[in-house]
Amino acid sequence: MKKIAITGNIGSGKSWVCALFEHCLGIPVYNSDEKAKKMYFLPEVRQQLEHRFGSDFYISDTLLNRKHIADLIFNDEAAQHDLEAILYPALFDDFGLWAEEQEADYVLFESALVFEKGLEHCFDAIVLVTATEETRLRRAMMRDRCDAETVRQRMAKQWPESEKLAKADYVIQHENDDEDEALLEQIVRLNELF
Repeated sequence: MKKIAITGNIGSGKSWVCALFEHCLGIPVYNSDEKAKKMYFLPEVRQQLEHRFGSDFYISDTLLNRKHIADLIFNDEAAQHDLEAILYPALFDDFGLWAEEQEADYVLFESALVFEKGLEHCFDAIVLVTATEETRLRRAMMRDRCDAETVRQRMAKQWPESEKLAKADYVIQHENDDEDEALLEQIVRLNELF
């Protein structure tokens, strides 16, 4: 089974593209952000995180101390690296088991940070969803109910789209929110390649 990463910068529309793959074509999608939230509570992951970061990492058995975590890793690359070194192996183990259970020719792994985290080698191909910065800014502001400056700060943490274009195997352009038919045509063409 092929494992395809689908990525894109904030507001690119990658989640909508994944939803179309899933609901229109029946392609299974692994949402890495949602799944990662569950990995924090696996006993072996929790033990490692508490050993590295202290018991303040968790508020309870079902709740992370998000402010504490942000304070720990926001400006500390070593702490962020340590967190990812604990979390990512569990995430990819889970992805592998999940993929084995699927009955499709390929599966999609949705993640905004495939290139930033050097995960390219984990996949058979990488699809990049693109949109202009203006479009991405508008979408992210509406979705997250925040101001432009907040979104721009998040954008600054991601690679520029131009760098990702140079590394992606396939590209889906998603500019117009009202043209799902054109978007679906791109998805169907890609589906035929996989």
